[in-house]
Amino acid sequence: MVTKPLYTTINTGKYKGKKLELPSLESTRSTKAILKGSLFDTLQYELIDNAFVEVFGGSGSIGLEALSRGADHAYFIEKDHDAARILKRNCKAIDDARTTVICGDSFMLLPTLFSTLRTPTYFYFDPPFSIREGMEDVYQNTLRLIASLPQEKTIAAIVEHMSAEVLPETIGSYTLQKTKKFGKSSLSYYR
Repeated sequence: MVTKPLYTTINTGKYKGKKLELPSLESTRSTKAILKGSLFDTLQYELIDNAFVEVFGGSGSIGLEALSRGADHAYFIEKDHDAARILKRNCKAIDDARTTVICGDSFMLLPTLFSTLRTPTYFYFDPPFSIREGMEDVYQNTLRLIASLPQEKTIAAIVEHMSAEVLPETIGSYTLQKTKKFGKSSLSYYR
C-alpha cells in the first residue's frame, strides 16, 4: 500500500503558504502548530539577519519558517536518511542558497558546525522524545550539547521537550528564561 505524503505549510513571511513535505511519523515527530506559532511570536523580529540551526532537522519546518521570517541562513542536521532526503527537497523548494543540510548524528556533528557560523545564531533542539526505543539518554545528551554551545555565537538555545521532563535552571553558561507548556510538549528558552 502506497501512503500519500503528509504536508505542513510555512505560516508567515517571505515564503508564507509554501508547502513542506513531512517525513514518516515513524522516524520523526512534527511540531504542533500552536507550539510553532508561540515560538515565532516570542522570537518575532530577533531572527532577522541571524543564523538558525535546527539541530534535529526532521522536515525542516522550524528552520524554514525562521528563514521565511528573516533569518540569514538555516542549518539542519538530520540522522534519518529518508527524513534527510525530504528535508533536502524542502530546502531546495524554499531557498537552496540559504540552507545547509548536514546528514548524520546531531550529537557528533553540531560541534563541527560552530566554526562555519558567521552570524549570531539561534539553536533549536527538538530531540526525539525519550519514550522512543533507544532514546532513554536523549535529554542528558542534549543538555551536554547545549552546554558546549559557544557563547560568542549563541543568541539562544530553545528546547522542545516532553512536558513531563523538567529541564534544569542552568545548562553550562546558559540560564532558563522561560518555559511554555502546550499539553504533552513544552518549549524552554535558554540565554
